[in-house]
Amino acid sequence: QVQLVESGGGLVQAGGSLRLSCAASGLSFSTYALGWFRQAPGKEREFVGYISRRPAILYLADSAKGRFTISRDNAKNTGYLQMNSLKPEDTAVYYCAADSEIVANRRSDAKNYRYWGQGTQVTVSS
Repeated sequence: QVQLVESGGGLVQAGGSLRLSCAASGLSFSTYALGWFRQAPGKEREFVGYISRRPAILYLADSAKGRFTISRDNAKNTGYLQMNSLKPEDTAVYYCAADSEIVANRRSDAKNYRYWGQGTQVTVSS
């Protein structure tokens, strides 16, 4: 059974940093790409970024560029979302998702990911 478990969320002041983790089990982690998404109350789920199975391809949404970065440690079956210079508008539940390598024009679409974590809440206070 595939499981993705996010952790590392919490309450942080604007300008602060958080690192989210996504621990995977039940799959051959190194053969799956990872996506990060977020969903704020009353809003659609929004793409944050993508990292390929070999961390050679990194793709970030415009809202994340320059502030967020994605990495992975295949030996630990874990992916990471490092978030710096956080803003109140970054407040959301953050999800990691996994699937086989996804072509470029489909990476930002949540429908293309088979496996999802339960999410972790990030709250940024002003």
